[in-house]
Amino acid sequence: MIITVLRPTSYGKMEAMARKKKAKRFRAVIAVKELAREQVGAPPAGRVVLAKKKKPEKYKPTLGKLLGEAE
Repeated sequence: MIITVLRPTSYGKMEAMARKKKAKRFRAVIAVKELAREQVGAPPAGRVVLAKKKKPEKYKPTLGKLLGEAE
C-alpha cells in the first residue's frame, strides 16, 4: 500500500490586509484649481463645436472617384 502526502498549496499571503493607498504628490496647479473652483465656481460645461462649412472641391471628380461612390 502506497500513501502519498499532499502538500498544502499556497497562493501567497492570502490573509494579509490590503495595502494603504499611496499618498498623491502635491501639485500646485491642482491646488490652485481647487481653490478657484471653491471661490468662483465650476467652469461651464464644454460645448459641441459644429463642423465648419466645407469648401467645394477644387477639381472635378475623376472617373475612379465617381465609380467608387456608386458602390
